[in-house]
Amino acid sequence: DTKPQAPTHALVIPRAHIASLADAGEGEEALLGHLLRVAARIARDEGQAEGGFRTVINTGADAGQTVFHIHVHVLGGRKLAWPPG
Repeated sequence: DTKPQAPTHALVIPRAHIASLADAGEGEEALLGHLLRVAARIARDEGQAEGGFRTVINTGADAGQTVFHIHVHVLGGRKLAWPPG
């Protein structure tokens, strides 16, 4: 990410184009599940699984989506506040 929001901030980006989560169709469940499994693997590899990590999929401009190709943010390495925005 060009503007990291945490010490660990990775992106999981599929090759297949889906503009946003709202545009994901039936039959794409396997791809969406795979994105989350990869996100969890990245968190483990980065040492974030023990303390906790957050996955984020921004959907639409009002949610902060600026790149209209679905991707998952993996955030960790600090205490993450809630609510986020």
